[in-house]
Amino acid sequence: MAPSGVRPDVAALAAGLVTVTLWGSAFVGIRAAGQEFSPGALALGRLIVSCALLGAVALHRRESLPRRRDLLLIALYGVLWLGVYSTSLNAAERQVDAGTAAMLINTGPILMAILAGVFLHEGFPPRLFAGCAIAFVGCVLIGGAQTQAAAGAWVGIVLLVIAAVSYAIAVVVQKPVLSRASSFQVTFLGVVAATIALLPFAPSLMAEAPKAGMPAIAWMLYLGAFPTALGFATWSFALRRTSAGRMGSLTYLIPVVAIVLGWLVLGETPAAIALAGGALCLAGVYIARRGGANAKARGSITVGSK
Repeated sequence: MAPSGVRPDVAALAAGLVTVTLWGSAFVGIRAAGQEFSPGALALGRLIVSCALLGAVALHRRESLPRRRDLLLIALYGVLWLGVYSTSLNAAERQVDAGTAAMLINTGPILMAILAGVFLHEGFPPRLFAGCAIAFVGCVLIGGAQTQAAAGAWVGIVLLVIAAVSYAIAVVVQKPVLSRASSFQVTFLGVVAATIALLPFAPSLMAEAPKAGMPAIAWMLYLGAFPTALGFATWSFALRRTSAGRMGSLTYLIPVVAIVLGWLVLGETPAAIALAGGALCLAGVYIARRGGANAKARGSITVGSK
């Protein structure tokens, strides 16, 4: 029988890999659906789909609400990540391709690891930052390969920086709550909070949906069901079982997924230097996740599934 400390880590890794695969595909879906939906309408549409799916599960589970302070933190996490992040990313992908967007968003884990070390006392394991540094170089190579000839790309870059900062802060806000509430509950309530915050975009969604083609609508449904509902649930599940810094390092796989799928689905062929950057991303994730038992002990919350 495996030691009790191993199983949660294996479960966290599996859930994290599901998450990064779904989130990598989201960059492709956003770029495809964004041709017919405005940024706010697309963000609200996918959240409505997620609310419907997660709400049905919530009715079955019938969990009691968290404490008021935790509700506020969950709402902040939801608004920052599912609201501000999603809308900024949707707008940015009108300027840059899916692979470039995924690369720039992955500056977020650097800030996330720093914030987690300061505010969550997860420490600063040398391997974590060595891995992040290597992966960040890979991200820069990817971005440089895909933005050299893009006119006006700076607008998208600014929006992606806003998205990355929102995402990093949201993870640090979310992490402590996951020790007191189930991963499903945090995900569902975060989605509800973000949906409420984005309701001002409802008129745009209602005006654009009847005119949109079936592929764009299908992408919006996919984004709501898989990268949002399932992806954020598996993320919360994994984050409860490991440190925010180490989970952040795993997200460096997202650009690799986004580039491959962008190539296959959208015909956005990556340059050779971008493929080299993807290889560095993989190497960085491997190094960062080999932070050792001491790093895990400082930052982990090892609990059973809820």
